[in-house]
Amino acid sequence: MKGSIKRLLGHTIFASHLDAILLRNTAVIVAFHRVRDTQVPEGLTVSVAIFEEYCKFFKRRFDVVPLRDIVDKLERGAKLNRELAITFDDGYRDNFENAAPVLEKLGLPATFFVVTQWMGTDVVPWWDEQQGVRYPWMTWEQVRSLHQRGFELGAHTRTHADLGTVTDADAKDQIQGARRQLQEFLSAPVELFAYPYGKRANLAETNRHLVRGSGFRCCCSCFGGLIVPGTDPFDLPRVPISPVYPSPLQFGFEVALGRSLQAA
Repeated sequence: MKGSIKRLLGHTIFASHLDAILLRNTAVIVAFHRVRDTQVPEGLTVSVAIFEEYCKFFKRRFDVVPLRDIVDKLERGAKLNRELAITFDDGYRDNFENAAPVLEKLGLPATFFVVTQWMGTDVVPWWDEQQGVRYPWMTWEQVRSLHQRGFELGAHTRTHADLGTVTDADAKDQIQGARRQLQEFLSAPVELFAYPYGKRANLAETNRHLVRGSGFRCCCSCFGGLIVPGTDPFDLPRVPISPVYPSPLQFGFEVALGRSLQAA
């Protein structure tokens, strides 16, 4: 189905309030990576204008809440009611420079999952190296500033490890080490975790148990899907926002019809 048709159908669903029925007793977590204007076509970046368009759509059509609020409801078995949490992975500096000001202007909460060993460094991850690009990471002072401004900070391992293959002592270091480093720097509890790469195969079940036993309250994936009653907080689906959804209305169409689940 063409994108233009999906956008039209998305507009129809939300304009007619059919979404209130289709998304009844559900919640959504979305995941961004980079928010910046760039000429390099790749899947991890949305422009600043598109990001703001998404945020306005979220604010109009959902109850945008901190991720911890969704976790609270799942832990208590409380009813879900079209909550949406905004999250970011990795810790790119444009999250601080471009995304945070838009969120603050619109009064929206968000969670930033950071790769702790990369903050304030010149590390170039393999996916950026393949594209021939280099984007800076947040400094630790910027991470602290986000926390002080009321945003949630979560762990994303120490070095963006694939927890589908890293096990035992190495996995413990990646998971618990990231939490410990963030807590020491922020002088605050860190209870939210998202595993790198985010597909089903990128988290061994033993590591999911390790996340649960390390003091975290949740574990987020990134292959799409809705949160429904009974969802395990340590198996939380997230919908990655990328050029796959060129407009918020197309995103809305896919999510409302339960079609956001991606091959994983």
